[in-house]
Amino acid sequence: MNVDARLTLLTRVGFATRGLLYLVIATLILRTGRAEDPSGALEYLGQGGGQLLLGVLTVGLIAYGIWRLADAAWDIERHGTDGKGWAERAGAGVSGIVHLALAWQAIGLMRGAAQSGDSTREGAQMALRLPGGWALVMIAAAILFALGAVQLVKAAKGSFLRYLDPRIVRQPWVRWSGRAGYAARGIVFLIIGWLLLNAGIEEQASGTGGMARVLGWLTHPFDLIVGAGLLGFGLFSLIEARFRRLQDVPIDSVTRKFI
Repeated sequence: MNVDARLTLLTRVGFATRGLLYLVIATLILRTGRAEDPSGALEYLGQGGGQLLLGVLTVGLIAYGIWRLADAAWDIERHGTDGKGWAERAGAGVSGIVHLALAWQAIGLMRGAAQSGDSTREGAQMALRLPGGWALVMIAAAILFALGAVQLVKAAKGSFLRYLDPRIVRQPWVRWSGRAGYAARGIVFLIIGWLLLNAGIEEQASGTGGMARVLGWLTHPFDLIVGAGLLGFGLFSLIEARFRRLQDVPIDSVTRKFI
């Protein structure tokens, strides 16, 4: 297997890792009412799967994070140079950073040195300690509103399907799992943005939080509806791991940028 094939395989492992984390999040909220985010799902898997599973997840998270950052830097997904394209590339960059942070947490779990906590709330608290920190929190809220809107547009238009092998796109369950997943993520991002906006206005971070906070905040049956959507996103991520078209990604040129 050559370098390109190995890097493509690792990217697919990254999609599968993302899918597994979302499946855990959805299963916990649907079966037990326990609200978690990707960080909490990673810790949950680490407790049940041991070092080997954490090692595989770490590799997948690193691969996916680098792939997303490469997309942000070199537009390997052909987003374009208009406003929408730049917004998607910015979202890819944020996603890359988040998944590399998750990889770092996985490494910490393997070493027994990880610390649990809500990174969104901690970040808001840190920002609000700075002069004019409320403005930083409100900028973060605006970014999340934009990301949430993009997710909802993708769910409505089904534009995410253009990256898949046409044979699998014909399956209705594939289309609807993706639509449900992107819609659920859009709702989560909008609510996180709303909580951050209120934190910026009130200069108080106690009410903020990430996905776990949102799932815990939603009342029945809306928590289950969003949880079912996140289950769809996990399934769709596994579909992407197998059927996403990556042959046009300039892996060699991207790799040389890092060497």
